[in-house]
Amino acid sequence: MRSNHEIDYQIFGEEMQYVEVELDPNETAIAEAGSFMMMDDGIQMETIFGDGRKQDSGIFSKLLSAGKRVLTGESLFMTTYTNVGQGKKRVSFASPYPGKIIALDLEKLGNRIVCQKDSFLCAAKGIAVGIEFQKRLGTGLFGGEGFIMQKLEGDGMAFVHAGGHVLQRELQPGEMLKIDTGCIVAFTKGVDYDIQFVGGIKNTLFGGEGVFFATLRGPGTVWIQTLPISRLAGRILSYSRGGKEQGSILGGLGNLLDGDGR
Repeated sequence: MRSNHEIDYQIFGEEMQYVEVELDPNETAIAEAGSFMMMDDGIQMETIFGDGRKQDSGIFSKLLSAGKRVLTGESLFMTTYTNVGQGKKRVSFASPYPGKIIALDLEKLGNRIVCQKDSFLCAAKGIAVGIEFQKRLGTGLFGGEGFIMQKLEGDGMAFVHAGGHVLQRELQPGEMLKIDTGCIVAFTKGVDYDIQFVGGIKNTLFGGEGVFFATLRGPGTVWIQTLPISRLAGRILSYSRGGKEQGSILGGLGNLLDGDGR
């Protein structure tokens, strides 16, 4: 029997999706601040301190849990949405930017998922939203977006958001995938994660793709996104400065040759 609340859901839309969660009386969903879209009358909102699960623990445990969430760039607080009325009620949560919402049934995925720190959207009450440190020195120093990640633990439904198109890849035991750190959305607990140096002076100076990439080794399931929010933000910033910088050190030289050196 599940310990988490068992919620029904439906995902709507194409490029800008939202997920509608259906709550029976006394059922609760949890979400990050800023993801709320709309809800039926009869649903009560409440701000909680911590990770969404350990609300009966002591103050020190709550502070530790909340402090870990701050390290992943999230708020100290989360919001719960509880059906306090009669009959079924619905609450909806929207995507923060173009992409896809991925529904994860943690009971079928080993009760634990590691995901990018900004990908969590909402979940059934009882799901713990914590921090996942990568223990290797290389991963810690050079992991970039992939260094400090979130972990979702429990046996209920959780929803994460990814940018652009989403690919689900099944890795066999020992099978390795090399991937840009920002393109990782989530992976199951059996997947081994590390960081590797790209290598080669030309790749480092002129490649425009960064010096390091991630390696994921099976067995397990990996979810991959085509448009990391960092890449989207970087392109927007580049074009706002004149549209000449394209990720390599030649961007500034291109500005000078075009008579646009500022």
